[in-house]
Amino acid sequence: MQPEQITRQNIDRLLTEAGWVVQDREALDRQAALGVAVREFPLPAGFCDYLLFVGGKAAGVIEAKKTGVTLSGVADQSEKYASRPPEHLARWDEFLIYHYESTGEETFFRNLRDPKARSRRLFAFHRPETLHDWVRQPETIRARLRQMPPLDPKGLRDCQIEAITGLEESLAEDKPRSLIQLATGAGKTFTACSFSYRLIKEAGAKRILFLVDRNNLGDQTLREFQGFQPPGAANRFTDTYIVQHLHSHRIDPDAKVVITTIQRLYSMLRGQELSEEEEEASDFEKWQGEDGEPLPLAYNPDIPIETFDFIVTDECHRSIYGLWRQVLEYFDASIIGLTATPSKHTLGFFNQNLVAEYPYERSVADGVNVGYEIYRIRTRVTEEGGKVETDETGFQVPVRDKRTRKVRYEQLDADLEYTAKELDRSVVNPNQIRTVLQTYKDRVFTELFPDRTGEWLPKTLIFAKDDNHAEEIVHAVREVFGEGNDFAKKITYRNTGENPKSMIKAFRVDPFPRVAVTVDMIATGTDIKPVEVLIFMRDVKSEGYYEQMKGRGVRTIPDADLQAVTPDAKTKTRFILIDAVGVSETKKNASQPLERKKSLSFDALIEQIAMGRRDEDALSSLAARLAILDRKLGDEDRARIADATGGKTPRDLANALLDAIDADKQQVAIEARHGPAPTPEQERAVIEELTDTACRPFDNPAARNLLKDIKQKTDIVIDEITTDEVTGAGFDMKRAEETITSFRTFIDENRDELTALQILYNQPQGRQRLTYAAIRELVQRLTDPPHYLTTANVWQAYKRLDAARVRGAPVDEQLTEVVSLVRFALGQTEVLEPFASVVEQRFNLWMGREKKAGREYTPDQEDWLRAIASFIAANAEIAPRDFMEVPSLADRGGILQARKVLGPGLNDILEELQGALVA
Repeated sequence: MQPEQITRQNIDRLLTEAGWVVQDREALDRQAALGVAVREFPLPAGFCDYLLFVGGKAAGVIEAKKTGVTLSGVADQSEKYASRPPEHLARWDEFLIYHYESTGEETFFRNLRDPKARSRRLFAFHRPETLHDWVRQPETIRARLRQMPPLDPKGLRDCQIEAITGLEESLAEDKPRSLIQLATGAGKTFTACSFSYRLIKEAGAKRILFLVDRNNLGDQTLREFQGFQPPGAANRFTDTYIVQHLHSHRIDPDAKVVITTIQRLYSMLRGQELSEEEEEASDFEKWQGEDGEPLPLAYNPDIPIETFDFIVTDECHRSIYGLWRQVLEYFDASIIGLTATPSKHTLGFFNQNLVAEYPYERSVADGVNVGYEIYRIRTRVTEEGGKVETDETGFQVPVRDKRTRKVRYEQLDADLEYTAKELDRSVVNPNQIRTVLQTYKDRVFTELFPDRTGEWLPKTLIFAKDDNHAEEIVHAVREVFGEGNDFAKKITYRNTGENPKSMIKAFRVDPFPRVAVTVDMIATGTDIKPVEVLIFMRDVKSEGYYEQMKGRGVRTIPDADLQAVTPDAKTKTRFILIDAVGVSETKKNASQPLERKKSLSFDALIEQIAMGRRDEDALSSLAARLAILDRKLGDEDRARIADATGGKTPRDLANALLDAIDADKQQVAIEARHGPAPTPEQERAVIEELTDTACRPFDNPAARNLLKDIKQKTDIVIDEITTDEVTGAGFDMKRAEETITSFRTFIDENRDELTALQILYNQPQGRQRLTYAAIRELVQRLTDPPHYLTTANVWQAYKRLDAARVRGAPVDEQLTEVVSLVRFALGQTEVLEPFASVVEQRFNLWMGREKKAGREYTPDQEDWLRAIASFIAANAEIAPRDFMEVPSLADRGGILQARKVLGPGLNDILEELQGALVA
């Protein structure tokens, strides 16, 4: 079968699945169904591959091309056919409105009624009912997005106004992906309710999909929509529009907002059932390190691609990797990302289109969130692991079945040593858990909260490694604090007996429990404002996940609400992050504590600012303390400060300081003053002026003294444990470890900055190919400062540290060896070996598959194939021109001899080999 025939076959199948009746021109019956696709239809400009009739009238065309053809230039051909339909042809408009270009594997679509109509990629074809609905509308949704009425700012924070207006500007420009960053606690879901209402009411959106990571976050989102009162509307959102939280596989056709986990939607698209438990477990980190490729999605007629006009993905960094990405790209919908902690990968997926930015540091200065302090607890077992000696146990140790939790006793033949990483995974040491909790109990009212009566432990959330670990912790908490079951509860999706949702609510609004132990059910998204202590008894690999877990403590809360659950508390001005495992040291935070100069007193810091200190750490620290001060003040003191500073509250002063050290705002000021090409001297002058202006209120001695007096009256001094009192912290880093760390850091920092990886994150799955140019760029950047790494040095470092998993040495000057290094560092391969060895193994497997399929090669053919494989091993790709330019191939007779030996299918063989040997 010819490639063109295969394409037509695939297109016919896609059209049929989408509800079209496909006909030959000779069998034309345009009224045979609502949607009729006629093959090879004659038009004045020539035969179009398919003419689409909707409701008996011509509405669009499909231009078919064989697989592999790039479609960007085919749109002109479609337009040529569509712009001049014959006069006698029944049609919806003077021109044919809907243009598709398709290879059967890749499809692009353009609606000529859209403003500045632009082709976009589709997973499949639209249903006839959809085009019939669209064609009868006076304007398209993209046209309506350009005519949105002004936003009513009533009830919205400034950051929410910026987010909604920025999003609507992005959608009006037909940008397919828009990312909103709002710090945890800044009201992401409320913002989503606001713009969803406007998209439905003003832009005429048919349906909006709201994706969440876990089922309990879907419940929380539904409550937000149920309580949302649109500005100027008589009814609440859910009184006007149906909001459906999916618990089955049926989407309500009348629903305007559908809330579901991405897990459930994926299972629906694949036609599979999903258990409730699978919806409760967070998939935040599960995409990392999963073996094998995700099963690809196929078109599901019950859920057509046009089911949703917009997709809102909450905490979107969890939704754009692995199999989840397929779900987003299945629908013909604009994607709106909501996140508190955007990673470079997230920004790459959203094409760097960050429409609003409201980081954690700004939210603290605005009083939306509170800051935090880190309190580090180290124990010997946590740092070093432990050892169970046979002579101490009588050769018997208790062993618990993780599934049944039944305890049995086994005899040890030798001492059992375990590392810190194995702790609470394969080995549980109850003494280690008790030691951490006893330290917390001993110091919570002496160092962390010395102003409390000691009667009410601050609401405490403990993060455990898994459900078994959580079980151990909750029993240890009750034992250490001498309290009953109601004092501490385990809240995980594996809870039996008590309803986890009811327990979360009790932890939020009731005095008891005081302590909640969780794995990930309330690690992200769940709003529990009274929490004042987070204890990490598990490490976290993902930077975004760690930031989200910290977000459980950042929420502000009215004093009365806090005192309702913690009677001896006054005001929540910060939370304490107790690090019992080194989580704050084993990763690089996206948001550092705003307080960076803790060793300086407020008085000393403000005096140094007055004397001319202008470094970023000092200004950031002063801003943090002013933000805390503002939350403690009464109206009288706030008015006194405003009088002394020319009308500025402590919060205003804090914001001015943050603006002065904000790189983006500095750049705006520099360009406004000196244009796009300022000199370094001009940049420094503008930055100096910004910082001096922000610091000017502190030049006034009356204002300084007033701030110090008021601060002294309300502040509580907290004595922290400093690092110089702790021994054995950190690691003795050897040169090889430094090299590997530098290499891994380089990979992480550049995943979305190098051309090859940027392309990777912007292409749908299955459309990815490694190129020599991309590899060369990677090697060059690797050798640049500050890393100064070479393939050979990194390879040698791995060999010193993990010799058992390193085979052979890299070939000098062969750039493709870096591919093996990167795959090994990312855990994609178990063994580090030269790239040529990997290619040879894959080539032998390919030859075996060919033989099994009945394709035998002569010795001459096999020699050519091995030469081609060797070239791919050195260059990652091959093209016909290489046969004439590269001596190892040209000397064999070049492209003519290769075609003579391997036949006319040479190009197909080259394409297949590149995929088999390199992918």
